[in-house]
Amino acid sequence: MLLALTGAFTLSQAYRTVAAIMAPQLQADFRLTPQALGVFAGAFHFAFGALQLLMGVGIDLYGVRRTALAAFPLTIVGAALSAWTTSFGVLVFAQVLIGIGCAPAFLVCTVFIARHHPPARFATLSGAVLGIGGVGMLVTGTPLAWLIEAHSWRVGFVVLGGASVIAWLIIFALVHEPASAAAARAEESLRGAWRGFGALFKMPHTLGILALSAVTYAAFITLRGLWIGPLLIARHDYSLVQSGNVAIAMSVASMISAPLIGRFDPGVRTRRRWIVGYTSAGAALFALLAFNPGAAFDVVGAIVFGLISGFVVLQYADVRGAYPETLTGRAIALFTMAMFLGVAMMQWLTGLVASIAVAQATDPFMAVLGSIALLLATGAMAFVWLPQPKRLGEAADRGP
Repeated sequence: MLLALTGAFTLSQAYRTVAAIMAPQLQADFRLTPQALGVFAGAFHFAFGALQLLMGVGIDLYGVRRTALAAFPLTIVGAALSAWTTSFGVLVFAQVLIGIGCAPAFLVCTVFIARHHPPARFATLSGAVLGIGGVGMLVTGTPLAWLIEAHSWRVGFVVLGGASVIAWLIIFALVHEPASAAAARAEESLRGAWRGFGALFKMPHTLGILALSAVTYAAFITLRGLWIGPLLIARHDYSLVQSGNVAIAMSVASMISAPLIGRFDPGVRTRRRWIVGYTSAGAALFALLAFNPGAAFDVVGAIVFGLISGFVVLQYADVRGAYPETLTGRAIALFTMAMFLGVAMMQWLTGLVASIAVAQATDPFMAVLGSIALLLATGAMAFVWLPQPKRLGEAADRGP
């Protein structure tokens, strides 16, 4: 069942990273500015993030299966609309539909793991799901670049839409939840479910967790899912397929990273120090990339950040251990909401600073990469300086 749910998450990973490879043709077809390109890329993530709380309530009240089956058809509709439209406004609306449809994709996986596996296994299994889901990013590397060069970006959405139909059918056929879980959910009202989110905001350590969650995964997706193609093509004269090869390498690195870092989760005593260390290393790397150290460094640096990016699985484990068992699903939903709203914010912001840099006749990629470095550093400082959880995790959570 977990593998069936992971199939939808894999498609979600593909949809959120198409902009990096589609960007040149989209800019040509719709005459997009860098800021407009950021709006296109951010629309998916804004919708994805904004719906997390609703999806969390849906999972708590109606279960993993029903929530996934109800939402995912919107992804299919959005893909079909993207392939058909000739209006940029409709294209952005289609990305919103895809984002809503994919909103529960990773959440159902993490909640399923939290409900059916011991706490000490959470980071390991979540890392495995992230690793398998990375296949979706591989699809939007060289294969998508080849498909776009041979046909068009519209064909890419047709293929992804067809794969989404198959993923929905697999969930329908294979995912079933125990009757005991449904009975337990029936005891909670809709009002009570929303009240649980209010309880999360009353806890002082929530703010620091959300501040960091808004920038870490966002930095990876903003580079991999939006700027890696334009960066290599404009700065180093790479072809679309060559930039797709780099995107594939970056994706493979992230696929290896998540399960590996999850496997070696240090546990509650030192996990937060690891998280801050990874974030600080990422900020330093982006700061170096901003100064255009050369094509080789840009390529290697992108891949290295892919290797670093898997530490988000430690953030999920941190959230899993920072709240009571009764609030686990909603805590993960809130964290995921902040993470993807952060992606939307960062993609919009980097598009804005790139447009300003172009207007000022300065290097737009220096502005983009420098902004990401600053946001990562700010998130790390908030995570350290804001209140910490009084009790991290449970006695069972001592790492693997």
